Formats: sequence, structure tokens, C-alpha cells
Amino acid sequence: MSNPIVLKNVRIVDPSRNLDEVGTIIAENGVIIAAGHAAQNQGAPDGAVIRDCTGLVATPGLVDARVHIGEPGGEHRETIASASRAAAAGGVTSIIMMPDTDPVIDDIALVEFVKKTARDTAAVNVYPAAAITKGLAGEEMTEIGLLMQAGAVAFTDAHSSVHDTQVLRRIMTYAREFGAVISCETRDKYLGANGVMHEGLFASWLGLSGIPREAELIPLERDLRIAELTRGRYHAAMISVPQSVEAIERARSRGAKVTSGISINNLALNENDIGEYRTFFKLYPPLRPEDDRVAMVEALASGAIDIIVSSHDPQDVDTKRLPFAEAEDGAIGLETMLAAALRLYHGGQVSLMRLIDAMSTRPAEIFGLAAGTLKPGAAADIALIDLDEPWLVAKDMLLSRSKNTPFEDARFSGRAVATYVSGKLVHAI
Repeated sequence: MSNPIVLKNVRIVDPSRNLDEVGTIIAENGVIIAAGHAAQNQGAPDGAVIRDCTGLVATPGLVDARVHIGEPGGEHRETIASASRAAAAGGVTSIIMMPDTDPVIDDIALVEFVKKTARDTAAVNVYPAAAITKGLAGEEMTEIGLLMQAGAVAFTDAHSSVHDTQVLRRIMTYAREFGAVISCETRDKYLGANGVMHEGLFASWLGLSGIPREAELIPLERDLRIAELTRGRYHAAMISVPQSVEAIERARSRGAKVTSGISINNLALNENDIGEYRTFFKLYPPLRPEDDRVAMVEALASGAIDIIVSSHDPQDVDTKRLPFAEAEDGAIGLETMLAAALRLYHGGQVSLMRLIDAMSTRPAEIFGLAAGTLKPGAAADIALIDLDEPWLVAKDMLLSRSKNTPFEDARFSGRAVATYVSGKLVHAI
């Protein structure tokens, strides 16, 4: 067990208590003892490591609800250990790992493998998500109840949609009995079949096939109706167009149990960033026009979009150094999610409280994780942030095994200068 810690003179931003004040955080035996202005008058535990945090912000450790990892089967791209180190560097203390591994996480043995490997090698908390259907094939439902008992915190077919509506109805009806969250990316396999970027004038200029907004919206509308029909819990994993926000709001008004997320890439970048066929910007959902990006930022600020995810998806050189149309989708993001989000704060578009809520408290609430709070009695998972620390994203400094970041050479203001998991310092600069 690590020594007790005392963080003095720190600005505490804790959305779980709607708290934003300068004070002290005291943690002992991996648990928060006190956090707030009143804690300044409390004595330090014996043997405590005391840090003066004047000018810094302490938040609940970030929770990233959509992280793709290569292990098992693709360890050359990312391991659980390497992803956890990247997470810690980004102030992320809990990650939900997607099931699109080889083999797919669709049975109890694979859930147990992830949990054991994380216990043995990870610097942060790693929670497995299990597949909705066996082999991600969209046909045969997995044993949701047993997988949940084994430790799966969500159910998703990762980048695949369940296209058979009757199969999805059965899944959501069954999952409702366990309170399980069904998390889906929505992509119409026909409308977006050959598309490689957003459909529009810029795609035409580049001579690339486009993906229309409707490729996201049509399957989302279908899923929302099934969520209403079954009264199950549905999470729209990564929406990217304002029409999706409107559809979700309508479903909520009718009583559907629906939440939503957005990739940091769709908040920080737009289709113009693709430039001259830059494959590190080939993503799904695709980068959208600037008007769409601005609308999504506004929806995040208002709370219409619940959470931000990194959509961390490591790809190696062989899958990215190809012609744009042939390259794989995906970008790493664990180390840059916070900094990219802080651009929205510095630009006055989203409050710091709402950003931290979307990256910590709210995802913990949605997926039932013991995280996202600095309340006394909670695990001492803490991100210590310098809001103004300038830094340059250089490939060589990234801890992920893969280097496919769309933010290479980007200049940011703000980063995690220290990260604690259960009171243990797992990252510091």
C-alpha cells in the first residue's frame, strides 16, 4: 500500500458534488479521507507525502469508456500494460476495454483473462466490455448475464452494428433483466459501405467516396425505437452529427433510457484536417464539417451529449501508411483526450465542470463504475492538472505502442502533471 498523500492549496473540481473550490485532499490506504476547503484544517496522516499544489487543479481520475486494445491477438499494436501507461499519462484512471480482440471477448474465460492481465500489469483500472453477439457477427447473442457476473461492465459489438432488428430486440429485452448497458456504434453497412470520409464537397475535391450523415442517423433511429420498445438501457457510443442529438432528445422525451457519447476527435477536428489524404485523420465516425463540429460542442456543453471518449484505436504502420481509401480507420487518443478537451475550455465553449463531468463522473455513472468522484470514502483516483502547461505532441514521447495520433506536432495548453490510482502515483512529470 502506498503512503498517505496530502494535496494542499489545490483547486478541487468534483462534478459529483458540484464542487469547485480551493482546498486540500487527504488520502490514506488508497481511499479519500477528506477533500475540500474544510480539509485544510485537518492534520496530515503519519508518513504522508505532502504536495503543495498551488496553481493546479485536482479532479476525479478520468474515465475513458471506449478504448480498443490489441491484447489478446494484436499485442504489436497495444497491450493492456502499454495502454494503461498511456492512460495514466493522460490523467485517465479507468478505461473500458472494447471486445474486438482476437479472440473476441465473448465468453467468461476472456473476461477473466482481461481482469487477470490488468491486475498483473496495468497501471490503471481496466474494465472489460463484452461482445453483444458471438464473434461480433451480429447473429447469436452472448451470455449477457453470466458475462456481467464475471465482470463485464458493458456490452458492445465495438465497430460493428447489429443489423438484424429481431436479434437486437432480443438482446435488449434480455439485457434489461440485468440492468446491462447495450452500447452501439451506428453505421449503416450499405449507405457507408465504400465511404472513407464525410460525404460532401471536400470529399468530391479529394475524389474520395463519402459517408452521409444518414449512415449514422438511420440505424440510430432504429436502435432508439427498439430501446423504447424493450425499455432497455441503450448507449449511443459515438455520435457525430447534430441530427443524432435531436433524435436522442426525442427518444428521451418519450421515456427511452438513452445516453450518448462522442469521440474527442469529432469535438476537436473537422474534415478539413484531412488535408492532402492524411490517413491519421481517417476515423469512424468520420470527421464532419465545421458547422457539425460546432453544433456537437454546443450539445456537449448543454449536457445533451453525456460523455467524451478517446476512441483510442491503435493501428500500426502497415495499416496506416497506405493510400487513404485503403488505410484502416482509427487513432490513438488516451494521452491527448484531456488536452484536446481543454481547448474547448480555453476557448470559452465548455465549462471546466462540464468537461470533467463528461470525462469522469458521468461515464462512471452510466457504466456503474466505482470512479468519477472525490467524495470521502471513494478510491483515491485523482488527476492533477496544470490547465496552462504548454506542450507539443511528439511521436517519440507517446507511451502507446502505436503512434497514429491525429495530433502529432499539435501545441496544447494543459495536461495531467500527476495521476494517482488508489492513492498510488502512477504518472508524474
